[in-house]
Amino acid sequence: MTEEQLSSYHPPLPPTTEEDRFSWLRLLRSRKVGPATFRRLLREHGSAQNALAALPEMARAAGIERYEICPPGVIEAELRAAKAAKARLLCLGAADYPEALNDISDAPPMLWAIGDPSILKRQAIAMVGARNCSSLGARMARALAADLGKQDFVIVSGLARGIDTSAHLAALATGTVAVMAGGVDVIYPAENADLARDIVESGLRLSEQPMGTTPQARHFPRRNRIISGLAQAVIVVEAAAKSGSLITARDALDQGREVLAVPGHPFDARAAGCNLLIRDGATLIRSAEDVIDALPKQQPEYAIQQEPPARQITTEPDSIPRALHEAILTRLGPSPIAEDQLIRDIAATAGDIGPVLVDLELDGKIQRQPGGLLSLCV
Repeated sequence: MTEEQLSSYHPPLPPTTEEDRFSWLRLLRSRKVGPATFRRLLREHGSAQNALAALPEMARAAGIERYEICPPGVIEAELRAAKAAKARLLCLGAADYPEALNDISDAPPMLWAIGDPSILKRQAIAMVGARNCSSLGARMARALAADLGKQDFVIVSGLARGIDTSAHLAALATGTVAVMAGGVDVIYPAENADLARDIVESGLRLSEQPMGTTPQARHFPRRNRIISGLAQAVIVVEAAAKSGSLITARDALDQGREVLAVPGHPFDARAAGCNLLIRDGATLIRSAEDVIDALPKQQPEYAIQQEPPARQITTEPDSIPRALHEAILTRLGPSPIAEDQLIRDIAATAGDIGPVLVDLELDGKIQRQPGGLLSLCV
C-alpha cells in the first residue's frame, strides 16, 4: 500500500451521487491512501465502496496490523465544515475539475474550492518567489501579474507572504487562484485574511487537504505540484538557492510546463535561485511580453504550407512525418514530459504521432519512461 507511478493519466469516472462522493472522501482520507494509490484502488475494484471493503485485508497482506479505514464520522464532520465555509468539492474526471491537472501523474483526486470554479477554464500562469522578497521583487511581481491579467491570464500562486501576496493583489481585478497548503478554510498566514476573502470575489481558493487542516511543513511541497500543474508556465520572481520556489520549478519541468525566471543581482541571495534556473535553461523574463513569447504556440510547429496543398501532399507524401520528427525533437528535452502533453503542445493527433514516436525510439533518439513520459536520449 505505497504510492506508485501510474501508467495512465486518464481520470476515473467521477462520483455522481452524494453517497459516491462520501465514499471517495472516505477512501482518500484513509491511512496510506494517496493520489496514486487512490486511483489504483478505483481501477482494481471498480468503485470507492468496493475499495473500502477491500482495504483492511490488503493492509493485513502488506503486514499492517489493526488497520482501520477512515471513520464515517470524520467525513461527516468535514462535509459540515465545508458547508459552513461554502466550499464545494471538485472531483477528478468531473466537468468542473481543472482540466490542466488531468495530465499530471499525481493529480489530487478531490479538491475543496471556495469561490468561482469557472475561472479554472481560463489560461493560467503561476507566479512564485521569496517570502522575504525585496521591494523591487514585489514591484516586479505586481507588474507581471497586472499585465498578464490584462491579457486574460489567471494568476496562480500560494497565498504566502512576499511574491505570492504581491501577485494575488495585482490580479484581484482580473482573476487569481490561491492554492493553499492547509485546509481551504484555514488562512495562512493570518495577515492575508483580507486578501483571502477578496480572492473569492473574483477568483478561487483551492486545497486538497481536509477542511480545517492547519498547514504543516510537509504540506507545502505537495501543494506546489498543484500550483505548477494548473498553469501553462511558472514564473520565479525571487528565490534563494534552496527554496520552495525551486521545488515548484522542478515540478513544472516534470509536468512539461515552461519555467521562466526573473534575473537578479549576483550579490543578492534572494535572486540566487532565479539566476541558477536561468543558467540551467529557464527563460529569462523582463516583462509580460517575454512571458507570452515563451509560451508554446497554438499553431502546429510542423504545419505544411497551404498553397498548393494538393501538390505538396502528392509530391512529398512523407513531409508530415519528417516535420513531426523535427517538432518532437525540438519540443523534448532531458526532462521527461507526458506523451499527451506533447501531443497538445504540437497540435498533433495520437494517430499521427504514434508511429513517429516508435521510429524515434528505435533510432535511439528518444526514450520512454514509467508513467507514459518521454524524453530525449542524452
